[in-house]
Amino acid sequence: MGGLSIWHWLIVLAVVLLLFGTGKVSTLMGDFAKGIKAFKKNMAEDDVSMEATERPAGSIAAPNAPATSGTTVPPHASTVHQG
Repeated sequence: MGGLSIWHWLIVLAVVLLLFGTGKVSTLMGDFAKGIKAFKKNMAEDDVSMEATERPAGSIAAPNAPATSGTTVPPHASTVHQG
């Protein structure tokens, strides 16, 4: 019960071609290739979208506040005390 030789694989291939026909096998392989290409494309798009959403360290915005570009406001500056 060793490994399968080239002759075993040729017989299996011949049986598959007889059962399904060459058109069905080529269509199936074409669909398989399209699926792999779509998977690779979506993985590449996912990597790009994740890079675009990353923020550099130190640019965290306060909750419910618009993000500013490099300007910092001390927490007490926005509060006005009238007394």
